[in-house]
Amino acid sequence: MRCGKMAAPPPPAAGAPGAWDGVRRRCQRLLYWVPVLFISSILCWSYYAYVIQLCLLTMTNIGEKVVCLVAYHISFMLFVWSYWKTIFTLPMNPSKEFHLSYSDKESLEKEPRGESQQEVLRRAAKDLPIYTRTMSGAIRYCDRCHLVKPDRCHHCSVCDKCILKMDHHCPWVNNCVGFSNYKFFLLFLAYSLLYCLFIAATDLQYFIKFWTNGLPDTQAKFHIMFLFFAAAMFSVSLSSLFGYHCWLVSKNKSTLEVFRAPIFRHRTDKNGFSLGFSKNLRQVFGDEKKYWLLPVFSSLGDGCSFPTCLVNQDPEQASTPGGLNSASKNENHLFPAKPLRDSKSHLLTDTPSWSETTTKAEKGKVGMSNPALTMENET
Repeated sequence: MRCGKMAAPPPPAAGAPGAWDGVRRRCQRLLYWVPVLFISSILCWSYYAYVIQLCLLTMTNIGEKVVCLVAYHISFMLFVWSYWKTIFTLPMNPSKEFHLSYSDKESLEKEPRGESQQEVLRRAAKDLPIYTRTMSGAIRYCDRCHLVKPDRCHHCSVCDKCILKMDHHCPWVNNCVGFSNYKFFLLFLAYSLLYCLFIAATDLQYFIKFWTNGLPDTQAKFHIMFLFFAAAMFSVSLSSLFGYHCWLVSKNKSTLEVFRAPIFRHRTDKNGFSLGFSKNLRQVFGDEKKYWLLPVFSSLGDGCSFPTCLVNQDPEQASTPGGLNSASKNENHLFPAKPLRDSKSHLLTDTPSWSETTTKAEKGKVGMSNPALTMENET
């Protein structure tokens, strides 16, 4: 070895545990793509079966061919576009302000579990816009990512990351469905359902003709018959899944929040994030309707904080103006002091109670926490 140069560490031996762990992880990553490859192969075959075998070789009416081909390619393009965006849009992770500083992480590791460790977490979370807690009333902390979890954020065991507004990990897209791609996932369900229904509707008459021997027995018979069965089968499953997620959007819930309602400082509230159908819809699709049907990102907010609609006023929240209480009684809802950043949200700009003077007066009170709260780690 030359002077002044350090020797590179030797690669792990073939039978070393580290080498086998690396091979296992690479094999797992490859296996995760199997459902995506399956859907892609079905999609490619359906294109061949519909365009070539049905439209070009079976249909005899020129006008019917043109209409079916144009409509089919529009639905096919929107389907593929939204599916692509759902797969390759990276899930958003919590911003740096939610991560513990180096000194806080050192203190957390050195201190024994107890009041001293709780004080570290309390100090790290006191200025953060978080309103949800664990079942025991502690601030939600991820000891794998070393961060205080924002509202509606959860740790994905498959991705091994904390995902903002996580809905679920979908194997069919090999990706987490969360804040950054939830709109794309909804459009993927909508356009895949439209795609299957269109194929089933236009293929039905030829399916019946082949089944009743109304057309000659050719190679197209198998493709057209199986195409109808596949489209009808997928239509049934997709309609139920799409309807379920439409209900989630209308209630401003995620799949995880349906199974375990969010716990706020005051109590559990399964409808705590619901602002009404119109605002719930705009939170996912945005304010500009021209982008609603396109798989381009237009969701409101930053994914780290969300406006809440609390039935009971949280005693830890900063006091609201007198006019807000009287106006909110008619709606049976009270809003927290400032759960969503002004620069990121347009949902509450039309609400009279969100005045600039109130914002400035209460800005320092938003992140205040109750010293009596018990803090604990949540994995």
